[in-house]
Amino acid sequence: MTARKEVTVMKRREYGRYIVSDPKVCHGALTFKGTRILVSVVLDMVARGMSWDEICREFHDRISKEHIAEAVKLAKDALMQQVNRKRAKTGALMA
Repeated sequence: MTARKEVTVMKRREYGRYIVSDPKVCHGALTFKGTRILVSVVLDMVARGMSWDEICREFHDRISKEHIAEAVKLAKDALMQQVNRKRAKTGALMA
């Protein structure tokens, strides 16, 4: 008897108005809809202190400040979710 291997099929998932994960685009990495621009690359640019206008120009205005704002907000939400999970595990009270 051979072991059955379960295969998980990844589907396109939207994370807001501008951000998507699609297995057919950049191996499912988070990108901005309709582009191959990685959200992680844009967040790195923000972290390095590039202005949002400069980032938009870098990508020939294929993303806007609204795209960047959504990426920053989703990153903040993910960080806070992780922090709150760790707090809950350790029994720490939320501030």
